[in-house]
Amino acid sequence: MTTQTRHLFLIAIVVSLGGFVFGFDASVISGVVGFVSREYQLDVWQEGLVVSAPTLAAILASLTVVPFSDVVGRKRMLLIVAVLYLVSAVWAAFATGFITLVLARAVGGLAFGSLMITPVYVAEIAPAGQRGVLVSINQMNIVVGLSAAYFSNYLLSALAARGGGWVSSLGIDMWTWRWMLGMEIIPALAWVLLLRFIPESPRWLIVHNRPDEARAVLRRLVPAEEIGPQVAAVQAATRDAGAGAGPRLSQVFSRKLRYVMLIGLVVGVAQQITGINAVFFFATSIFEQSGVGTDAAFVQAVWVGLINVVFTIVAMMLIDRIGRRPLLLGGLAGVVISLGLAGWGFHQATYRLDSAALQRLEPALATRLAPIVDRVFTSDLDFKRAARGELGTDDFKRHEGRLIQAAIRLNPFVVLAGILGFVAAFAVSLGPVMWVVLSEIFPNHLRGLAMAAVGFLNAGVSFMVQFLFPWELATLGNAGTFFLYAAFGLVFFGLVALIMPETKGRTLEELEGELTAPRVRHG
Repeated sequence: MTTQTRHLFLIAIVVSLGGFVFGFDASVISGVVGFVSREYQLDVWQEGLVVSAPTLAAILASLTVVPFSDVVGRKRMLLIVAVLYLVSAVWAAFATGFITLVLARAVGGLAFGSLMITPVYVAEIAPAGQRGVLVSINQMNIVVGLSAAYFSNYLLSALAARGGGWVSSLGIDMWTWRWMLGMEIIPALAWVLLLRFIPESPRWLIVHNRPDEARAVLRRLVPAEEIGPQVAAVQAATRDAGAGAGPRLSQVFSRKLRYVMLIGLVVGVAQQITGINAVFFFATSIFEQSGVGTDAAFVQAVWVGLINVVFTIVAMMLIDRIGRRPLLLGGLAGVVISLGLAGWGFHQATYRLDSAALQRLEPALATRLAPIVDRVFTSDLDFKRAARGELGTDDFKRHEGRLIQAAIRLNPFVVLAGILGFVAAFAVSLGPVMWVVLSEIFPNHLRGLAMAAVGFLNAGVSFMVQFLFPWELATLGNAGTFFLYAAFGLVFFGLVALIMPETKGRTLEELEGELTAPRVRHG
């Protein structure tokens, strides 16, 4: 490995630490939401808002972060979002109620723009042959962050259950969910400090008529003989980059860019509409619905993180070898099959509280549930409705996990296999490949605005998935919810097969010429 290549990978790793912070911020709520819901007596809509508040704020960030970075620079924008993550982590850990918690998490959502600015920055410093793997480092860090949050939640939950000694003195047993949220402070602070040492994007410098500074950066990234041709190629591709935001916005939605925008919008929606963030952010709750109990649910959530890491590594190994299109199509096929398996697993479940199950509950609770003892329910909706009718909403919410564990009759490994298969299929395809594709297909001088448009739709779909998930479980049931996601996956498999080109191995300037040329036909 050359000195330039080592430097490239080091910069990509530092910049992509934002992916770790995002992953941690996004998935830590999976262990928090149950505690918060019980403490603040939240309904399904409030639960959805606590989980989805960052993504709601990310809709605003998606419209502003990359275009703003076009003005202030990629590096400065990365520092701004890093500080926002840090502020959000501190505020959320010390939130005093439902509203302040939502606001604190929304501040973190403003930093979710790191999902777009990081791949843009890395794509702009990476050689064509290494761009896929370098951009995918961000996705790798995201899944490591997801896993770290699941493991941190599990560890803190286990410590809280054990109690005593230093655990009680630090308040881990009393304020478990605050410790879960507060752990994000460590990686957020580290990212703020490390970003000070990265250079500005050379392509951004060239677009802003600072070629000498760009050459100084490129000397550390590419062989000397490649510097001149790279500078000339970017200058040639960005002659109209000085146009104002209005004219450039009209170019984004012009006939010339219609095809690449269609690619971006289809892939951007496909990544979220199949429900991945519902699984990541509600992992513990989903596994509780399969009847394994709260402790086992935390353990199985750790498995989600580990599978995510393993198959993201697989994607990084394959993306510059077999290409983007095969990974997307293969992954979407796996998504459909896995979600269908999870839905079928829940569909086969029955629910029955027998006398043996009641003996494991408190006598007062068992007495109140006596009217539904030995009744067989063929859906989770019917069982929950009956139990809620006997206990009332608050008491049912407090004991829901235990009641489902006592009453459900299904093979939880079928559901686990479906969920883990879904995560694996996503991690090898839609997770990393979407951001690689988006960082490649748009012209240099329009990349910020175009990615903002796609990011807006991506964040909007993600918000709706997270916000509606508790309502979907309460209305459609577990099986219906997963069958719905599988149907979305099937639709988008067809769309991707129809329009997605292959982009591996080409420079950004070559792709700009090929994908925006009127004579080109793709399929």
